[in-house]
Amino acid sequence: MHNHRKMSLFSIVMMALSALIGSGWLFGSWEASKLAGPAAILSWALGGLIIGAIAYNYVEIGTMFPESGGMSKYAQYSHGSLLGFIAGWANWVSLVTIIPIEAVATVQYMSTWPWEWANWTRQFVAHGQVTTSGLMVVFVIIIIFTLINYGSITLMTHFTSLISLFKIGLPILTIIILTCSSFHPGNYGSNLQEFFPYGTAPVLAATSVAGIIFSFNAFQTVINMGSEIKKPERYIGLGITISLLIAGVIYLLLQSTFITSIPPKSLANGWQHITFDSPFADLAILLGINWLAILLYIDAFVSPFGTGVSFVASAARALAAMEDNGHLPHFLGKMNSKYRIPRIAMVVNAILSMVMVALFRSWSLLATVLSAATLIAYLTGPVTAVALRKIGPQLFRPIKLKHLSVVAPLSFVLASLAIYWSMWPTTIEVIGIILLGLPIYLFYEQKNHFQQFRLHWQASLWMIVYLIVISLLSYGGSQEFGGQNWLHYPWDQLVIVVISLGFYYWGSHSGVITADFEHAKKLNQKAKRLAQKDNAE
Repeated sequence: MHNHRKMSLFSIVMMALSALIGSGWLFGSWEASKLAGPAAILSWALGGLIIGAIAYNYVEIGTMFPESGGMSKYAQYSHGSLLGFIAGWANWVSLVTIIPIEAVATVQYMSTWPWEWANWTRQFVAHGQVTTSGLMVVFVIIIIFTLINYGSITLMTHFTSLISLFKIGLPILTIIILTCSSFHPGNYGSNLQEFFPYGTAPVLAATSVAGIIFSFNAFQTVINMGSEIKKPERYIGLGITISLLIAGVIYLLLQSTFITSIPPKSLANGWQHITFDSPFADLAILLGINWLAILLYIDAFVSPFGTGVSFVASAARALAAMEDNGHLPHFLGKMNSKYRIPRIAMVVNAILSMVMVALFRSWSLLATVLSAATLIAYLTGPVTAVALRKIGPQLFRPIKLKHLSVVAPLSFVLASLAIYWSMWPTTIEVIGIILLGLPIYLFYEQKNHFQQFRLHWQASLWMIVYLIVISLLSYGGSQEFGGQNWLHYPWDQLVIVVISLGFYYWGSHSGVITADFEHAKKLNQKAKRLAQKDNAE
């Protein structure tokens, strides 16, 4: 009876694509080309690989514990409440940043509307930063995102399904039209020097700084909807794989189209001097395809709207799930009785998104903050998946990953590298925002008389030391990544690989059995019953 209201594989893929294809494609290709030239194409392949490797770990955990807002809870099951709090907090910071980033994308495209009647929009952006009047428009858009989610989940899924067709169609149309109108494969260069005009380091930096990691990040919307999905043991993994592959192909083609569509004479001063405020629309106008530019201006509303709306739901669930952990005020976890939606958490997120955008006023800066926060949360995925095999071998695993012992350390190392690539000082700013959560955790621990605090502290110590060490490495690292150049490129990459492997082994051997693990066992039994019921059908 209850199953027909749950999400099918098609609606999962559509929801994931609607969340994946947001403002990333509108800005990412240009931001990446500006940094790395034609080699930016490699940045997208690398970004997809990093997120794909990370997502792999979560498929096993997500199917073991199908629950709403799951990404904020898994680390707690394997390592207790402190690591659970850090992972949940970092994940929540990244989700809250997505809401303003999509609003900023809309306003940035609005500011370049080419029509006379729209001259008033020009004042919204100056020197790549949102102005005060632009900020007011961003606030209004954030409020609209929140109001759409204030209703029922059916309203949200109808809204996203409708939008996703347009969102997927327009990038494909852009690829075809721009390729037919202007195709200069020579822009890739005829030798390695021309392909890597600024060396190899910017190819790595672009994955974090140009919003590439951010563009792939939305796979977690599928995991956060765990309990609302039909046959979660089958559809979670499939939904993530299909949506990431489709998005990856679209992103690679868009980047290639961007590189080959630019008239060679525009590249006379190099890739770093291409200045676009609304990249693909500016390119369409440059090539005289005005109707495509108009469609792109419309899409700059539609795409970010679809993503913004999806993430208001995810971010609210993540915040409500953290209240469950007992380290945030109870009112944040309150569900609306009719629609089962955490409305108070939604309003709190909307206010915090406004604070976030007032602090970081450009799309690329918000995208970097978001990438780094997301990756810090994701570090716990591989560690949790492996630790759970050690402390809970008897747990039911609907999907038992064959290559976890290889992919887990690999994905941990890739995530660590990508945090480093976010560049100093963004690295320390993000780590600072994450460590800001610790006093809140300690306040609630003190209310509980620090029960089992030592156990939780020992299980999470690896993460706290890791954050300090990665901050120091970022500060002392190579100048290519904003550091003091005490460690030269590419040796800095090797140092990160070796050190992060050490932390991975420390972390995956730090799993502990706490009261949260007992709760996880009950959830796991529910997953087992669901799987048996699905098999019987």
